[in-house]
Amino acid sequence: MAPFHPAAAATHRTDWFRDAGWGVFCHYLADAASATEAPDLTVEAWNARVDRFDAEGLARQLAEVRAGYLVLTLGQNSGFYLSPNSTYDRLAGVFPGKLSQRDLVADLWEALAPRGIRLMTYLPAGAPRQDRAAVARLEWTDGPHRNREFQRKWEAVIREWSERWRERVSGWWFDGCYWPEVMYPQDEAPNFATFAAAARAGNPESILAFNPGVKYPIIALTDQEDYTAGEVNDPARVEPPGRWLEGRQFHMLSYLGEAWGRGAPRFSDAQVAEWTRAIMAREGVVSWDVPIREDGLLPQEFLVQLAAIRR
Repeated sequence: MAPFHPAAAATHRTDWFRDAGWGVFCHYLADAASATEAPDLTVEAWNARVDRFDAEGLARQLAEVRAGYLVLTLGQNSGFYLSPNSTYDRLAGVFPGKLSQRDLVADLWEALAPRGIRLMTYLPAGAPRQDRAAVARLEWTDGPHRNREFQRKWEAVIREWSERWRERVSGWWFDGCYWPEVMYPQDEAPNFATFAAAARAGNPESILAFNPGVKYPIIALTDQEDYTAGEVNDPARVEPPGRWLEGRQFHMLSYLGEAWGRGAPRFSDAQVAEWTRAIMAREGVVSWDVPIREDGLLPQEFLVQLAAIRR
């Protein structure tokens, strides 16, 4: 684990996050979450799918259940992303590019902002593993490696998105920071400090979390993050310490379906509501991963659970 600076102080960038209390996390991907094989999907089919995404419809659903924010995946392992990025196209050298022509993040903000719902984004800390051409051009090596050249390129990709979206994106959740001591040494760039600077290039108030994987208890990883990534499979095992954990806003992320982004509800409405209430009562924050349809809407059975939280 990367050491904390002894003077690390609680960050009040997260005040709005604490006030929101809970929100929705969605894996909108070209394949299943954490897929290990490349999807059988053309660039044209991906663009058609993203074009059909009902941003207004999803915003109405989130407003009805009074979710405070939405965290949306930009992409994951497949190399398909739901927003254009010329830096990625140039560095990854994949043609035709797998990034959508529609900037779904910008369109979602237009639908969410009038309803008072914040927008955050998800991005892995590594290259899209199922796109071998992109992995090679981005110079990514999986496992505990320094990945210095990859990190410089990845930060350039992130910086372009951040500078385009600016205050429209209120935060980032970076996945897969599994080897922090090797990849992000404090005394040599690139590291967590340069990573954070790229993500905040367009919005200095953007809140950040770096995910080390499933941990019990939830941990804080670096003094460059504002809130705990908080990934858990079993929310019943989580005991919130209060608002702060080593100066980071306490936050838990788990999934309502049978797995990340898919399946039927695995908990009762009462369980979901009680776990959320217990963490919010101690000024923590809860994100629930909810399966999302290809048209961008949430299934009715999960809206029922989210409505139980609202009540």
